[in-house]
Amino acid sequence: MTLLSMSSVQRYYSTPAGDVKALDGINIEIEQGERVVLLGPSGSGKTTLLNCLSALDSPTNGTYIFDGEAVPRNDSEAMTRFRRENIGYVFQFFNLLQDLTVMENILLIQELAGQKDPKRAKALLDLVGLSAEANRFPGEISGGQQQRVAIARSIAKRPRLLLGDELTGNLDSETSDMVMKALVHACEQENITAVFVTHDEGLVKFATRVIRIDSGQIVSDEQQTPATVE
Repeated sequence: MTLLSMSSVQRYYSTPAGDVKALDGINIEIEQGERVVLLGPSGSGKTTLLNCLSALDSPTNGTYIFDGEAVPRNDSEAMTRFRRENIGYVFQFFNLLQDLTVMENILLIQELAGQKDPKRAKALLDLVGLSAEANRFPGEISGGQQQRVAIARSIAKRPRLLLGDELTGNLDSETSDMVMKALVHACEQENITAVFVTHDEGLVKFATRVIRIDSGQIVSDEQQTPATVE
């Protein structure tokens, strides 16, 4: 089933030197359950595309359909509601609240979404292998563990689409693999579609699909069989 589609999407930014074409005619369909990696050089438009997918930003032109309905644009309140109901986001710098425990970080997101459920919060920590750290503070656990908490937190409200922007950018390769395995496992268990931006070719093995972007355009789009995650 198609979860989302973009047709002829453009995103231009006006500068004193003229318009910058961050996205220049993006056509894409993403199916429910896919794990998509967006690859491309710096300035290629990857993060802009991610921001348009999340409704943090609005395309200049084109259409964006999510689950059969047009995504709100240029309406901050409607865009916020769309994100709250559909989108999970994992950031490069974790963004955990340092004065809350690991468990409290997850419960807070649930509460904000009107879905507070301590039993589910505990199950999510089990899912990413961190149930033993529930009562510790973020500063008391490693960077890789913090990112796994961030993954659990991002899916606590049951998003349809999980997005990540260089979510392993601050981690070494071994820890990156551990975090990505946790993400894959969580997405499979929760039936969540994922799209994440990376410069790291080593993360391609975790994807079911790899899209390469350059100069605001898709230059390749390939399905693949991902590595088996234990």
